[in-house]
Amino acid sequence: MATISTQFVEELEHYGVDTTMDCFNCGTCAAICPLIYEHFPRRMIRYAQLGARERILEQANDLWHCLHCGLCTLTCPRQADPGELILGLRRLVVAEWRRADHV
Repeated sequence: MATISTQFVEELEHYGVDTTMDCFNCGTCAAICPLIYEHFPRRMIRYAQLGARERILEQANDLWHCLHCGLCTLTCPRQADPGELILGLRRLVVAEWRRADHV
């Protein structure tokens, strides 16, 4: 069972993400994404909004599928900047991996 962190959105601000809650999960990003990969990036955005940190870390390899082409950001009706959220999640994962290596 995944735990939920109510402070996760605030934690993401340390990784350069301040638009996590702007997304209303319409799915435009997933529809335009050239990856067409299991609702990416929509799934990761939803995990971030819910504070499902463990789920993001469990599926961290998926974050590196993103080409950072910008199509999701260009088509987002809320200007939530999904591409930047994915980059912020990558930064979080790298920081976690570094901490794990030093434990």
